[in-house]
Amino acid sequence: MPLVRHSGSLEDLYRRYNKRRYVHPDPLEFVYRYDDPADREIVGLIAASLAFGNVKQILASVDRVLSRMSDSPARYVCDARPSEMQRRFADFVHRIWTGRQLAALLAGARGVVRRYGSLGRCFAACAEKETEIDSLTRFVGELSLSGVGDGRSLLADPAKGSACKRLNLYLRWMVRKDGVDPGGWACVPASRLIIPLDTHMHRIALALRATRRKSADMTTALEITEAFRRVCPDDPVRYDFALTRLGIRDDADLGAFLGLCRAGGGDA
Repeated sequence: MPLVRHSGSLEDLYRRYNKRRYVHPDPLEFVYRYDDPADREIVGLIAASLAFGNVKQILASVDRVLSRMSDSPARYVCDARPSEMQRRFADFVHRIWTGRQLAALLAGARGVVRRYGSLGRCFAACAEKETEIDSLTRFVGELSLSGVGDGRSLLADPAKGSACKRLNLYLRWMVRKDGVDPGGWACVPASRLIIPLDTHMHRIALALRATRRKSADMTTALEITEAFRRVCPDDPVRYDFALTRLGIRDDADLGAFLGLCRAGGGDA
């Protein structure tokens, strides 16, 4: 299905749902609590990394982490030693993840900020003259240099084929700037983003025939991203938030949306 035929329906959906009032309940809402871009990128990393499981549990876990940091999460990450982070979050648990993995991520962020000045500058350096997967792999590698933890990371490895939904969600938040995404990383173009692919988004993409692949892996994420790039070359994840309201909100009906697509331009 040439998705570009349905650009009008996608734009209508974007105009309707891509609004800040529709964000709750979503871990992105924690980023809005902070004005400083340095705080926002640290909070966004925490919130996106824990975006796994029941949304109420996610929000509770993110809130619990932030409550143990100073008023400025960025300052806490820069000032606290990795050993202190390990002690601070020793009893933290979120589904399969423990405080040891969380502390390792924060320690990794501490190292990145010390080496590059910010997480955004690090990702910009990783993305320069690299493919999307290579950029993600390098960025995850930079965040994994803390030397603490038990070998398991909160961040999936792009090189192993994972769709890296949570990492791509974080990048969407940090790079894009509109009514939902706060932005802040002006040095990274939105054209480099990959769709944050989970099972819900995969079902939507299959219904739209943006892909026919049955596995929600990185290859599928890139294929779906390419389909949306034909609609919006400079911003292929533009419709991600609005599309993921379908099936989540009571007033957002995937079947009705597909019907509008069919009416507006060929088989959906």
